[in-house]
Amino acid sequence: MQVSSIISLIGGIALFLFGMSLMGDGLKKVAGNKLELILYRLSDTPLKGVLLGTGVTAVIQSSCATSVMTVGFVNSGMMKVRQAVSVILGAILGTSITGWIICLSYIGSSGIGSILSTATLTSVAAAAGIGLRMASKKQSLIHAGDILMGFAVLMFGMSAMSGAVSSLGDSPFFRNLLTSLSNPILGILIGTVFTAVLQSASAAVGILQALSATGAMSFSAALPLLMGVAVGAAAPVLLSAVGANTEGRRAALVYPVSALVSSLACAAVFYIADAIVVFPFRNTIMNPFTLAAVNTALRLSMTLILAPFTDVIEAVVTQLVPAKTNPEEDPALRLEERFIHHPSIAVEQSRLTIDNMARITEEELGEAMALLKGYSEEGFNAVKEKESAVDRYEDALGTYLVKLTGQELTERQNKDVSTFLHTISDFERISDHGLNIAESAAEIRQKGVVFSAEAVHELDVVSRAVEEIVSLTFGAFTENDTERATRVEPLEEWIDTLCDELKLNHVERLQHGQCTILQGFVFNDLLTDFERISDHCSNIAVAMIELEADLFDTHEYLSQVKEKRSADFERIYEDCRARFAL
Repeated sequence: MQVSSIISLIGGIALFLFGMSLMGDGLKKVAGNKLELILYRLSDTPLKGVLLGTGVTAVIQSSCATSVMTVGFVNSGMMKVRQAVSVILGAILGTSITGWIICLSYIGSSGIGSILSTATLTSVAAAAGIGLRMASKKQSLIHAGDILMGFAVLMFGMSAMSGAVSSLGDSPFFRNLLTSLSNPILGILIGTVFTAVLQSASAAVGILQALSATGAMSFSAALPLLMGVAVGAAAPVLLSAVGANTEGRRAALVYPVSALVSSLACAAVFYIADAIVVFPFRNTIMNPFTLAAVNTALRLSMTLILAPFTDVIEAVVTQLVPAKTNPEEDPALRLEERFIHHPSIAVEQSRLTIDNMARITEEELGEAMALLKGYSEEGFNAVKEKESAVDRYEDALGTYLVKLTGQELTERQNKDVSTFLHTISDFERISDHGLNIAESAAEIRQKGVVFSAEAVHELDVVSRAVEEIVSLTFGAFTENDTERATRVEPLEEWIDTLCDELKLNHVERLQHGQCTILQGFVFNDLLTDFERISDHCSNIAVAMIELEADLFDTHEYLSQVKEKRSADFERIYEDCRARFAL
């Protein structure tokens, strides 16, 4: 093989990989950047996981990308290892579609086939793609142009590879080499190493198809190579385990374990049967079309063999990666950097993380309120731990969301990110006030403060109102229910009125000697915390309502609400007043 042919082969491989990447990215964007989100949300059963893994991989043209994305889901706590197993099995099958796309570059150029020849398809796709890229203003058409341009580059790269290796068919050395690959062990080993170096099963299959076009490759040489390609494709997925947590590393092992076990199983069945029956097609000369068919049949067999044993695969990877107790490892707080370039998933991951932040905050506040009625050191420490956790959530989410704003986001994603950025500080401040309440409870216990019966009753009423507004606000936020969010402001206004009334009542008790100054400090601190908590609940509800209306002006909204009270506002306000009256 001449130096010029080697250079042409390397250039063809480079163009092929670039074209495949460009086409896959364009397909994802045309699909609305929702493929990953669909994969995450709908992979709850093994059958769905396999089908979705196959479909998504067929679209994005990379089993590695699908598998790495799935590892990210598991690493961030969004998906279980059991779900990942079925998705990765589907990815192993889905990547075989690339071989059929490559077959288009081998359509004949004589007779009626000249209309669909490689040169014609490449030229038409390139012309249409560049036309859409230059003339269109709509993003969807620009992305469609990317698909066509990617297809054209892929086809050109495939032609370059085919041309570079076309002379090998007449080489005795090359023919002898392919004959030696009929040894299953050697063929699988070479296919594995070859694919691991290329970091792409699709590129490896494309090169094998180019070699098969020389007429020198038999079925007996192609099969073990294709098995090796399936195993070697696991190399990039293994790299995704670097820096992952225990569950993420387990998910990263699913691909190599599945590919290796299923390939060996297929090899054992085929070669044992061949030794008994002696298949007549072993020496059949392969071409790009038959090689694509064998690749698909092999991967389908691999998937069918392992599909009933997803639980076994999960158990195997669990044994290979034993659990390690790490108190600092919080799966719910792991915001995957690899998802920044997949906004649909990044937004969903942020939503789940903020929902968890809200849940911890609500639990902390409930425990802090309970300390007012029955203090314990264990309860106080639990409140402190949760408050620290919420602080970590705010730091991690703030950094992650700011990075996300630099990506190309849809209108809906922009609204969600804006809502998250506006509300995470309110959740954090509510958790701070929860700690303040716990500290007030500790002060009451340490200094032996005893409130009058009237003060105890007043604190009980306002506490119930605050618990109600927190539950209402957090429920509206986690369920994205703007109708429930509109019920927050009337209750917040009543809590403000109630706190003002309680402060006046306390002043009267001080004047009549029913309460002491020490009691007054703690009582006023509690009222201040209750009032601030309701204010932050109002901020969260306002952010939800205003951003849905494409407008964010908190002061303007609140002014309109309070100056022009609607009938619904008055009805909800009177209901709150009746339920939380002194």
